[in-house]
Amino acid sequence: MFIAASLDGFIARPDGAIEWLTDPAPGPRHHAPEAPAGPSTSAHALEWEQFLPSIDHLVMGRGTYEKVLTFEEWPYEGLGVIVLSTALEAEDPRITPARSLEEAVALLDARGARQVYVDGGRVIQSFLCEDLIDEITLAWAPVLLGSGLPLFGPLPRDTRLELVASHTGQNGLVHATYRVYRPG
Repeated sequence: MFIAASLDGFIARPDGAIEWLTDPAPGPRHHAPEAPAGPSTSAHALEWEQFLPSIDHLVMGRGTYEKVLTFEEWPYEGLGVIVLSTALEAEDPRITPARSLEEAVALLDARGARQVYVDGGRVIQSFLCEDLIDEITLAWAPVLLGSGLPLFGPLPRDTRLELVASHTGQNGLVHATYRVYRPG
């Protein structure tokens, strides 16, 4: 998964707006401090420009899909896009609707998906609950929203993570990539 969130853990405002991320208001100037030496910070966490070309499929929820439809252009050209929704009809040839997580996973298996990007709060939570996420890249935005759609929700168990890379970008985002820890 790859997602941005406010520092207080929201991926969007209560109404789904993300202008605080895509068109932030003028604010303080940011500088990227020198990273201290050490294994967890010597590598850079992925940024969007490196991440997107590394994937071949995307699974998102209906709300995320509807938000993407408001963008000026479709950002996922050439990717297999699956939208989890119980009500969405397949009228957009760029996507394949799936009614359940099981159906989405079956579609990914049938297509031979190798690198899957999971996006959207509830979809991410569903994949985490079923232990289907190997890596998490978060971009923490330097803003506190106070309320909104949470990044994570209830999980049936602790999910342990190993920090593999982090860095601060010029725009003030703190990028961190974690590997989902699986004992044994």
